[in-house]
Amino acid sequence: MHIAALSLLLAAAVAHAAWNLLAKRTGGGVAIVWCYCAAGVVVWAPLALAAVLAGIGQLDGAACVLMVGSGVLHAAYFLLLQRGYSTGDLSLVYPLARGTGPLLAVPLAALALGERPGPLDLIGGAVIVAGVLSLAGRPGVALRAGAGYALLTGALIASYTVWDAHAVASLDLSVLTYFWGVELSRALLLGPLALRRRDEVRAAWHEFRATVLGVGLLSPFAYMLVLGALQIAPVSVVAPAREVSIVLGAALGAWLLGEPAGARRVSAAIIVVLGIVLLALPR
Repeated sequence: MHIAALSLLLAAAVAHAAWNLLAKRTGGGVAIVWCYCAAGVVVWAPLALAAVLAGIGQLDGAACVLMVGSGVLHAAYFLLLQRGYSTGDLSLVYPLARGTGPLLAVPLAALALGERPGPLDLIGGAVIVAGVLSLAGRPGVALRAGAGYALLTGALIASYTVWDAHAVASLDLSVLTYFWGVELSRALLLGPLALRRRDEVRAAWHEFRATVLGVGLLSPFAYMLVLGALQIAPVSVVAPAREVSIVLGAALGAWLLGEPAGARRVSAAIIVVLGIVLLALPR
């Protein structure tokens, strides 16, 4: 893998695991998700505006359509992820969602972007499946503990990864401006739901102000690093390689939050990462 892409993805993994740890502690819901979006829009607005004024990247109708489409996918992703966190452990939901994402993104990129997985991709996918099944544990227990939401979240991760890869790789878009537009789209899309929950929004801001600002800063930052990597490396490499954060998420949930079955989940997360390494090996 290109060293610049790898460096971006490692930094993104740390930021991503950090904001998911913050998000796990809020309990979820539309109100808190909208607060994250609004915080991201406000925090990153000055830099996005500076990029626009400097004429960095194109900003036309096609770019706006791609931003709105990604905003829809990201809104659904956040809502399902928070729902999973409200019913399941971080050390289960986070690795399961993140491991499912690259597993689906590789074949989706092959269909949508013309990328062709080779033998190592298929082997890596099989290893990821084994790790994901190990994470889930007994099916009945896992579904009650948020695994169903995690799997749906993984499908959305694959969808927005391929969508955004097309946006930043095929068009001359500024990563900063593009994802700020995605954040704005997500905030506007969830706005009507948040408006009907004004009291919940105020309560979420009052109780979780530091968390909201932390997620608003770290979530866009982590994903903008990923978008930067997508500009210099294919989806079939970036989508799997970014999931080194899986081990961080499992470890944080097991050791920092004291969640049960921690050792098994961390071990399963490592298996998932081994599959990801196979997917990311140079061809």
